[in-house]
Amino acid sequence: MPKSKVRKKVKEQHHHEQIVEQQEHSNLLKESPAWLAPTMVGAFLTGLIWIVIFYVSNQSYPIPHLGTWNMVVGFGFIGAGFTLATRWH
Repeated sequence: MPKSKVRKKVKEQHHHEQIVEQQEHSNLLKESPAWLAPTMVGAFLTGLIWIVIFYVSNQSYPIPHLGTWNMVVGFGFIGAGFTLATRWH
């Protein structure tokens, strides 16, 4: 027995509504917070500057008591920047 055209239209309409809802939901998830990009770039630059100061000052600055652990601090800032970069859309 043939299917009625009304059922087919209703089914297509529900399918279209589901697609629109999914697109709206995915668009909301793709937006990054406004603070994310500046914080990410700031973490990258802070880590880079920290390491450059460490090498230029002959390993005595930015914090003299840390010694070579200043490298870990600099790479920690860079790692935080990469962690934030994974959340950026």
